[in-house]
Amino acid sequence: MKIPVTKMRLFWFYKRIFDIVVSLLLLPVLFLISSVLLFSSIFFKNKKVFYIQKRMGKNCEPFYAIKFRTMEPVKEITRKFNDLIETDRITPFGKFLRKSRIDELPQILNVLKGDMSLIGPRPDYYIHALEYVKIVEGYRDRHIIRPGITGLSQIRLGYAEGLEATAKKASIDNYYIQHVNYIIELKIIGNTLITILRGLGK
Repeated sequence: MKIPVTKMRLFWFYKRIFDIVVSLLLLPVLFLISSVLLFSSIFFKNKKVFYIQKRMGKNCEPFYAIKFRTMEPVKEITRKFNDLIETDRITPFGKFLRKSRIDELPQILNVLKGDMSLIGPRPDYYIHALEYVKIVEGYRDRHIIRPGITGLSQIRLGYAEGLEATAKKASIDNYYIQHVNYIIELKIIGNTLITILRGLGK
């Protein structure tokens, strides 16, 4: 699948400018929250505040996404690509970070670096994504653009668990790529803000 020619280059140029401007504006917020979490970590066994994970990005290339840590650390991820998320590892404070979507905020650094966009297909753990590419129809196609911090499949499905949900996610993401315009972008932003304000994240 290719990005439609009708989605003029100017749209993607302005989208990138928007990503950079908004991310720069959010940097002070990221610095403030990071400072608070770093200070509070002193009272919580000095656990690491940030979590860096290898994800699949544009053109199926790997990159390292950064988030605020919400789960108890493990030496190695043993969850398979079709297993459910290990909710027992999510910390009490991690639940709040996930509900408010604050855990995603550090990814504005990935946006500034060019690995991600504010809006686009959500990037999956690289090892799992390699399996999805093989068995989920349309999954490879969703990687022809930069992945996003939020996206159409996220606001429609939430967190996708299992092969069936991943297939639906790929279908919605590919619809987004083929039909994206300023109105769809604004709707995604609006729905994301509602999710944050209502604490409906996962």
